[in-house]
Amino acid sequence: MATILLRNARLIGTQTLSDLLIDRGRISALTPAGFAPKATAKAIDLEGRVVMPGLWDEHVHFTQWVTMRARFDIAGAGSAAEVLVRVREEVAANRGDGQLTGYGFRDATWPDAPSLAGLDAVTGERPVVVISGDLHCAWVNSAAARLMRVSVDATGLLREGDWFNIPAELRDGGTPPPASFAAAAEAAAQRGVVGIVDFENTDNLAEWPERVAAGVDRLRVEASVWPDRLEGAIQAGLRTGDPLESRGLVTMGHLKVVVDGSLNTRTAWCWDPYPGLDPHHAHACGVVTVAPSELRRLIVRACAAGIAPAVHAIGDRANFEVIELFAQLGITGRIEHAQFVRAGDFARFGELGLVASVQPEHAMDDRDVADRYWAGRTDRAFAFGSLYQGGATLRLGSDAPVAPLDPWLGIAAATSRSRAGREAWHPQQRLPLPVVLAASARGRSDVAVGDVADLVVLDADPYLAEPELLRRLPVAATLLAGRFTWRGF
Repeated sequence: MATILLRNARLIGTQTLSDLLIDRGRISALTPAGFAPKATAKAIDLEGRVVMPGLWDEHVHFTQWVTMRARFDIAGAGSAAEVLVRVREEVAANRGDGQLTGYGFRDATWPDAPSLAGLDAVTGERPVVVISGDLHCAWVNSAAARLMRVSVDATGLLREGDWFNIPAELRDGGTPPPASFAAAAEAAAQRGVVGIVDFENTDNLAEWPERVAAGVDRLRVEASVWPDRLEGAIQAGLRTGDPLESRGLVTMGHLKVVVDGSLNTRTAWCWDPYPGLDPHHAHACGVVTVAPSELRRLIVRACAAGIAPAVHAIGDRANFEVIELFAQLGITGRIEHAQFVRAGDFARFGELGLVASVQPEHAMDDRDVADRYWAGRTDRAFAFGSLYQGGATLRLGSDAPVAPLDPWLGIAAATSRSRAGREAWHPQQRLPLPVVLAASARGRSDVAVGDVADLVVLDADPYLAEPELLRRLPVAATLLAGRFTWRGF
């Protein structure tokens, strides 16, 4: 590794200039500007730019993020009818017979409902799949259903397991080429990202080392394993934190278990029924995708083998059941999303040493849906402030492609609880900027000698940025162990 000297850097939270000497991937010296020890090093003048620890996205579905970049966008559709107009345009503009895939619809507040007949009418025999913004359901036409070998009802919707259990190559119409992964990793580096936690439901343990070997090397990756591949990881002797390739960029991550659905799909597991649903219906309070007894078995099996758990829980009943299980087993772990939590359960995060892996931009995307379906209870929805006060270890992410893989969007959302000039939503749940920056950088709040030189260089000071500027904060450079993965100056 090359030795480099970053001159005239302004460390985050300070006003004075410093020099950083980076040797063998670590910060070996940190001095006032002009006083760095003499060394054979390539000197780069940062001209007063701000330097802070590199950012992590703690929850990503990277393959779907890559694939989404090639899907047609329907995120702004306000009704099923608007989606059909968009689909008709896409079919007309893309001649051929291959599958067309759209992404981004959110139907929870639509005035009309999706229908199989409506989608068939505008697509004919061309297979078309339209995936919801939360990834938990898809609207498919008859041609796509035949291709995927599934049955659909009159709505044309596949939800939760009926959608997730379809092989990825059939759901997405093929695997993206390696160049697409490299481009997505570069785009992440351009926003200051040095690492991701990948929760893609695929063979991450094999695929990520292959990608790094093929040149996709701008990110650190914690690669998760899902229940269907847990035994293979155990038999391979893998434990959380183990390196999976020679450069140390990819490490073994967590066991990912999904115990409920999502808010927009009205499948998050809650104590109370969703408005408009028959309270006696089996799924009136959401969907249990992995029963507590099976969750216990999986976690006990994983922990005995040294694989830490990360459990998706969105509804308040789901979060209660997961917290209760961690307490009964006397272990700690990660809860992914923690979107809706009973008031009495916030303190249990701190008591049990739990990580709350949250996605602040979701609060901006889903505030209207939450106000409708969790009416009167949204003071404890996306309650980042309450989680922090309860002692949770916060980690921030995007859940890309549910929200863009851009940590500054989440940083702005967590500190302002507002977007596009709207009134702040439950402003008491805002977090202080120092807390949010640390939660976006794996707990690192400053730059110190001995640290791995995973750094981001900024063209503006986050502490001086208004919320809308914070969302698009300009990144000048990103370094991974002292290696530039992005440099814009």
